[in-house]
Amino acid sequence: MVITEDREGGVTVVALAGRVDSLTAGELEPRLLEYASGRAPRLVVDLQGVEYISSAGLRVLLCLVSRLREIQGELVLCSLTHSVREVFELAGFMAIFAVEPTRPLALARLAPR
Repeated sequence: MVITEDREGGVTVVALAGRVDSLTAGELEPRLLEYASGRAPRLVVDLQGVEYISSAGLRVLLCLVSRLREIQGELVLCSLTHSVREVFELAGFMAIFAVEPTRPLALARLAPR
């Protein structure tokens, strides 16, 4: 799995690529939870490069959104591939997460109001 970070207009964008499974979730969780610190962080997780996500990967994202909500942060997921979207739908996670089809729409959703 590859994790890249970018900043766009006060929003941290974390792009993931590869497989998010029980082997990679242990590396991913502390990296993502680092972003859930500070005062009301705004975060986009771009899943365009993710070919597979397991329940371990879903758990990491669930921990992240829970932590961000505790500190009044915001999270938007974007660019879910068909197979990843199916996993989210089957798990009932589409109702838990803010999801946008593209990175620009995710960034717009977190733009200052």
